[in-house]
Amino acid sequence: MIGCTKLLCGTATVSDIVKYGRRAHNLPPQMLQFSSDATPIVVWNMTNRCNLSCQHCYISAEDREYAGELTTEEAKAFIDDLAAMKVPVLLFSGGEPLVRSDLFELGAYARDRGIRPVISTNGTLITPPVAERIRTTGFQYVGVSLDGNAEVHDRFRGRKDAFAETIAGIRNSLAAGNKTGIRFTVNKLNYHTLPEVLDLVEREKIPRFCLYHLVYAGRGRWMADLDISAEQKRQLIEFLIEKTQDFHRRGVETEILTTDNHADGIYILQYFERHQPERVNEVRQLLEMHGGCSAGQKMANVDPQGYVHACQFWGHKSLGNVRERPFSQIWQHTQDEFLLKLRDKSSHVEGRCGECRYKRLCGGCRIRAEAATGNLWGEDPACYLTDWKE
Repeated sequence: MIGCTKLLCGTATVSDIVKYGRRAHNLPPQMLQFSSDATPIVVWNMTNRCNLSCQHCYISAEDREYAGELTTEEAKAFIDDLAAMKVPVLLFSGGEPLVRSDLFELGAYARDRGIRPVISTNGTLITPPVAERIRTTGFQYVGVSLDGNAEVHDRFRGRKDAFAETIAGIRNSLAAGNKTGIRFTVNKLNYHTLPEVLDLVEREKIPRFCLYHLVYAGRGRWMADLDISAEQKRQLIEFLIEKTQDFHRRGVETEILTTDNHADGIYILQYFERHQPERVNEVRQLLEMHGGCSAGQKMANVDPQGYVHACQFWGHKSLGNVRERPFSQIWQHTQDEFLLKLRDKSSHVEGRCGECRYKRLCGGCRIRAEAATGNLWGEDPACYLTDWKE
């Protein structure tokens, strides 16, 4: 995750981070990306079921019952283990987490054990009573997927009026006092709607906007040809740089981030080399602290059936199952060659990524590399940098 606002507007500094000791359990939520320890944020896909059928869903969710999902008691044992290893954040995802009747029980259970619970949702089920219950349960953040204007969003979500329902859910969540943000997965079909979406973000006073690059996983694997071009990616980041600075100048209290393409951080570093060389060292230090893609290190995933993955996109590579072995043992005492290499990816990446002078700050997306080349250590096809060689 690349914090555009933090890097461009100086809202996070090296000294700010160091004073917390860079320990994940001590850092404020907005600075977790700079932690130095191996205690991950955990994304738990608590159900495969979803009331929508989104084209790019990485878990290929559908509106039907799925067998073998962790029970409430199994989930509590899993959360107890996360608490013992001081996991800072548990992200309840899906599918659609709001279709599980024990979401609030488990959210409160995590909260009471010192874990910050957050939700990833499509927003359509957030009525005023649900929004209030999210607040009283103690969920610290609600991330809502929005993929463009009404026409584009409804097409992506596979249902008429999904946009209107999502906007209503966002408004209900904000009205209840929940910190709520938008996730926008960019592709050729919605690229042109980004300015319109950011106007909506400002108009609705939404405090966080995160642009996701397309990852070729789940149904998204069949959308690789809809990924935007390298030139469009450069134009996109230039636009986000301008928008971030514009928001900051005008006092618009919206944080802008990108995720799933760490070339964004390098592009911003090069922006500073051209325009504000006095800040280059600070920005480079922040990117070094961030360390590029966090899969297998600062980010982990557990799927609905209890299988552990390096991140939510690695569904086809299991490291173990929490029903058979505690998550902490799987994560901390692993001899899994794939995971060990992922934690030292700059030593193993090949091709363009292996030759890049920024490989320790980025490392590319291994999922995209594997999907495009058949080699998970190959070059990331979504890299758009033009100045990168050693």
